[in-house]
Amino acid sequence: MKRQFYRLGRASIFLALLLTFSQCKKSAVTENAPAAAKISKTFVNDATPGPGGGVLMQAFYWNTPNTSSWWQNVNSKIAAWDAAGISAIWLPPATKGQSGGSSMGYDPYDYFDFGTYNQMGSTTTRFGNLADLNTLISNAHTHNIQVYADMVLNHCSGGTLEANPYTGTNTYTKFTPLSGQFNRSYSDFHPNNIHASDEGSFGGFPDLCHAQANVSNWIYNASYSMSRYYKNTMHYDGWRFDYVKGFGAWVVQNYVNSVGGFAVGEDWDGNAANLQSWVNATGGTSSAFDFACFYAMHSAFDSNDLTHLNDDMLWKRNGAKSVTFVSNHDTDIIGNKYSAYAYIMTHEGYPCVFYSDYEQWLDKGRMNNLIWIHRTLAGGTTTNLYSASDQYIDRRNGYGAAPGVIVYFNGTGYWQQQWVTSNWANRQIKEYTGASGWVQTVAADGRVLIQAPPNSYSIWSVTGY
Repeated sequence: MKRQFYRLGRASIFLALLLTFSQCKKSAVTENAPAAAKISKTFVNDATPGPGGGVLMQAFYWNTPNTSSWWQNVNSKIAAWDAAGISAIWLPPATKGQSGGSSMGYDPYDYFDFGTYNQMGSTTTRFGNLADLNTLISNAHTHNIQVYADMVLNHCSGGTLEANPYTGTNTYTKFTPLSGQFNRSYSDFHPNNIHASDEGSFGGFPDLCHAQANVSNWIYNASYSMSRYYKNTMHYDGWRFDYVKGFGAWVVQNYVNSVGGFAVGEDWDGNAANLQSWVNATGGTSSAFDFACFYAMHSAFDSNDLTHLNDDMLWKRNGAKSVTFVSNHDTDIIGNKYSAYAYIMTHEGYPCVFYSDYEQWLDKGRMNNLIWIHRTLAGGTTTNLYSASDQYIDRRNGYGAAPGVIVYFNGTGYWQQQWVTSNWANRQIKEYTGASGWVQTVAADGRVLIQAPPNSYSIWSVTGY
């Protein structure tokens, strides 16, 4: 029971927030939604997703159904996601947790049991079995979609009692998983003979000590390590590191250095400077989820003050290491989601789409339009053109084949228009979401008049796409 406390608490928060914001989502998103422009083009992914190019899908939500194989469900969507422009998927922790077939994976017991061994009350995990996972990963690779593993390295769960000389009590720190790999005992957790604690523990779970050779060998150091098994046998392409506040950034650095691949850490901190410091501490091997951007969008779009888009964000400091997002399995506080997705799809950073937003709550055609704009038009650095509490306009300056965009957010209940300076002289531009039918000719000095619909956004670029 104590092993379920950690994530059930966060899930309860999620459900409460979802109910709290349901009404504002209806008024701010659905009723004022412009029709999405019809985009017939599909994508051929390049298998190297990254900021400014690819789009990440978080391919699960909290308490996904465990009555059938979630891996099969995700696998059935791969072709459509590929056509929409999704270039990578982030899967939930895939190995056996203490809660067995009901575990969301954040209570790890056997890091090498992907639904093969009858332990913790089940053979399969909540998400399915090893064969289904292998099929999913193989199909994703056939579509040149990368697959990121969710790595829970701070704590373990489900151990049996043993006498612990470092606490003078009995502790749940004896782990003998049926896979026969990564056995653990009291010396592999805090406190031990090296130190009493590290950066942080969570929820009373046994807290792994990464300074112990047995732990570091099994996670990334040895030829039999998790990192090598997940990369070379399971064929994961990248890593999402859970709760990185609980252990040193050097652990992430060593893990990524051992096998490569894309990496992003959950450093839950709304301070952009702190996020950048954590990225720096990994030696630049990892990106971070841009919680500073997340909270700024909430303040801007849900509190009717668009000047919060001037707030400091990780993408403004280091777009190449920022993974931007609107919601995830742990938190869902943004009500005006379409504007938030328009923001992350038109700005620097690597945008992440939440499964429930895409598959359940929002209009898929409108989301696909924003993904298309991100992948096709939105390149280069960012310049602010107009900032007020009720209107905000940014320009992406273009890079390579991407011509750039001008994105106009309108926080009022009526149409607005502004003269702005573009990077396009003597060119025709149009609006790419279907919000406006204007086709404007840019003056020789780059000046052009654009408009935006009530409580929504418009996105402009040169014609021909």
